[in-house]
Amino acid sequence: MSIRCFIGGAVALGAVAAGTAGVAGTASAAAPAAAVAVQDGRAVQDGRGGHGHGKHGQATAPERVLTNSALVRASRELVESARRHGNQRVTMVIMERAGTIRLVVRTRESGPQTYVSAKAKAYTAVAFGQPTSALAGNETIKQIPGTLTLPGGVPVLYKGFPIAGIGVGGAPDGRIDEAIANDVLAAIGR
Repeated sequence: MSIRCFIGGAVALGAVAAGTAGVAGTASAAAPAAAVAVQDGRAVQDGRGGHGHGKHGQATAPERVLTNSALVRASRELVESARRHGNQRVTMVIMERAGTIRLVVRTRESGPQTYVSAKAKAYTAVAFGQPTSALAGNETIKQIPGTLTLPGGVPVLYKGFPIAGIGVGGAPDGRIDEAIANDVLAAIGR
């Protein structure tokens, strides 16, 4: 057996193990993503199916993501909640577990620093599966680049696992940011 055949076989075996054989793109493109929404602070299937994508013993599982309609509700709620909390000039970022930013919404006259804050809060909430206010005293997390433990970030959970983070930044008090983020979380579940 030549070394070329050996390497070719190893590459093919690696592609099969990764689930990418015969599929253009990344391994995550091999299985359709199940869409979820949130009810009572917990994510649930949106009724379009999603169950049965995998069987016990399979090496891959579908990634849980928020539906587009849930993101539209989140956008509207951010604007309404910011108004209800004193016309706050804030930015909201919703980040999925893989680090993909799915949504950015800014209210009028929000400063450029509000995006940076909201993004870091969303990242922290999804990475650690807790509201950022609950992580404020954790010195280790504060040392990780890209994290922010000020109030204003809340996770979106599916079966207890964080699938997204909602970060809000820009209000003069982080408790207002977090109240707005919780309003958005509730709107996603409607």
